[in-house]
Amino acid sequence: MGYWYMKWVIIFSGLFFVLTACEQEPEQEQQAENDEETEIQGEFNDEMEQLADHPKIQEAFQLIEDREDQTIEDLITITEIPAPPFMEDERAEAYKEMITEAGIDDIYRDEEGNVIGIREGTVGDKLLVLSAHLDTVFPEDVDVTVEARGDTLFAPGIGDDSRGLVVVLEVLRAMNEVDIQTEADLWIVGTVGEEGLGDLRGVKHLFREGGPDIDYFITVDGGGETGIANKALGSHRYRVEFSGPGGHSWGAFGTVNPAHALSRAIHYFDESAADYVAEGPRTSYNIGRIGGGTSINSIPYDNWFEVDMRSIDQDRLNGIDDILQESIQKALEEENQRSDDELDVDIDMVGDRPSGEIPASNPLVQRSMAAIEYVGFEPNLQRSSTDANVPISMDIPAVRIGRGGVGGGAHSTDEWWKNVDQHLSIQRTLMITLAQAGLAE
Repeated sequence: MGYWYMKWVIIFSGLFFVLTACEQEPEQEQQAENDEETEIQGEFNDEMEQLADHPKIQEAFQLIEDREDQTIEDLITITEIPAPPFMEDERAEAYKEMITEAGIDDIYRDEEGNVIGIREGTVGDKLLVLSAHLDTVFPEDVDVTVEARGDTLFAPGIGDDSRGLVVVLEVLRAMNEVDIQTEADLWIVGTVGEEGLGDLRGVKHLFREGGPDIDYFITVDGGGETGIANKALGSHRYRVEFSGPGGHSWGAFGTVNPAHALSRAIHYFDESAADYVAEGPRTSYNIGRIGGGTSINSIPYDNWFEVDMRSIDQDRLNGIDDILQESIQKALEEENQRSDDELDVDIDMVGDRPSGEIPASNPLVQRSMAAIEYVGFEPNLQRSSTDANVPISMDIPAVRIGRGGVGGGAHSTDEWWKNVDQHLSIQRTLMITLAQAGLAE
């Protein structure tokens, strides 16, 4: 009796752990930071209380709850429009139409493909961008049809970041329906190129030299209700390709060999980088892919590898990058000394995401924490790699906040999202936006 009792306890305990874990949405490139004080200054709690008591805000809150069915319909519509990397046009045009129907002073798509809706403020001396990203990680042949299983929706990209786009759209609709005006100008933006090799191209264009003078930036991208990314995890990514004359493994033996040079480069890099990351601000590196060659009995014409390096500190990121460059050149020179022929190397930077940090004391971070606490959750400051990286690295107040509800399976074809108090994320996003942009009386 005791044996079977304990066995069932263990089974049910494990099942409870699995179910509990599924209620959290693990975001790639996201890390909670528990070493920073998350105390909310009283003035920002008071500010949220005053905002929430405002008659127009109360009306907007109710409207957001009443529009729940339409919000879900919009989520399905957006999700079922494919938006592969560098192929966001169809979704961008549909989102542009949705923003137009919701009401906007002006709207256009910029040279990079971003959708930009302009809502003019009563003062207009500041500019706040409220955004989500249009692209997904999935190629065009992936089926993005939404399937409902009970109260849960399944489809690639239904959370990341279709739901973020819906949250931004619903904030705009609520403001228009009850005629809420802001002092600062507000831009409603759908960015391109947030994922993978898109390398933040949309938001980089927004913050380009000579571009618009943006004062604050909020992006809705990330699971759950509690997370606030005020710290940017920077990364450098390269594709490194060694190439040479190639030849038969016997007849041309002694000819410079790209695979041998590649192997040396990785060895030298790993040897030096391991010592480098053992101390100082957290830094990582990974050789993710290796390829090339034609057959086992042929000296390759080319071989390549792809490497990802990350750090919480920009100087440390640059430092490990230097180690990579030195390792590649050392390997190249050594292999070229073995023969009269020579190898070439092509070092292609395919990803550059900057690091940075906005302090917890910053008003935008404080307001984000206060709004999350107001709707009933405990805020959690995090470090992540998102569109917010760019403004954060420029010391422009910026945060990444979650899209609400409950979900999981991000970046997989089994991605899912469930409506659990989905209105709360829209309401607190509205509060953060209004507090930062200034509610015009």
